[in-house]
Amino acid sequence: MDVKIEACLDSAVSQQLCCSPLVREPLSDGQAADLAKVFKAVADPVRLRLLSLIASHDGGEVCVCDLTEAFDLTGPTISHHLKVLRESGLITGERRGTWIYYRVRPETLARLSAVLTPIPDTQEPS
Repeated sequence: MDVKIEACLDSAVSQQLCCSPLVREPLSDGQAADLAKVFKAVADPVRLRLLSLIASHDGGEVCVCDLTEAFDLTGPTISHHLKVLRESGLITGERRGTWIYYRVRPETLARLSAVLTPIPDTQEPS
C-alpha cells in the first residue's frame, strides 16, 4: 500500500477529510452535465493557465492583448480557448474599443468549489 494512503488512513482526522462525501445530495443529470462542461473546460492546461492568469491579474480583469503575450500560441488559438472558457461560464468578456477584457465569474468557481469541498463530518472520530 502506498505510504501516503497509509498515512491518510492512520489518522482519524485525515480519514474524515479523505472519505467525507463531497455533496449532501447526488447531482441531478442536468447538474452533472453542466458541471462536466465546466470541468472539461479547465481540463486543458492552456485554459487552466488562462483562467489562472485572469483570476490573479490586478483588478480582477485582463486585456486579451496581455494574455496572448503569455503564451507561445497564435491569437486565434488563444481566442478559441477563451471562447471555451466563456461558453462554460467561467469567464465573461467585455469589449472596450478594439480590445476585450476578461473577468472570472466567481459564482461558477463557487459551484466547482462546492462540489470539490468535503462536507464536514458532524460525528466525533472514534
